[in-house]
Amino acid sequence: MRDTDIDADDLARMCKALAHPARIQLLRHLIDYGECYFGKLTDVLPLAPSTISQHVSILKEAGLIEGSSDVQRVCYCVNPARLKQLQQAIGAL
Repeated sequence: MRDTDIDADDLARMCKALAHPARIQLLRHLIDYGECYFGKLTDVLPLAPSTISQHVSILKEAGLIEGSSDVQRVCYCVNPARLKQLQQAIGAL
């Protein structure tokens, strides 16, 4: 197994995280813009901040995005290694 290989359960977890249009839009935004503070993510979609927070949590749990915080804000970005794993696993289907 290569470093980029993932098992079926892990692939299913990532696919499930992408099974909602809002999460795909959030991930695309982060891919396009590199990183984004949570407050700016609420401008990406016409959803309540609490709903966006739930979507962000699901993407984080799947490892597709990462968050780092300073004193008052959380900044999110794509986990490039994890995204590469997903792309390779989908390509191998």
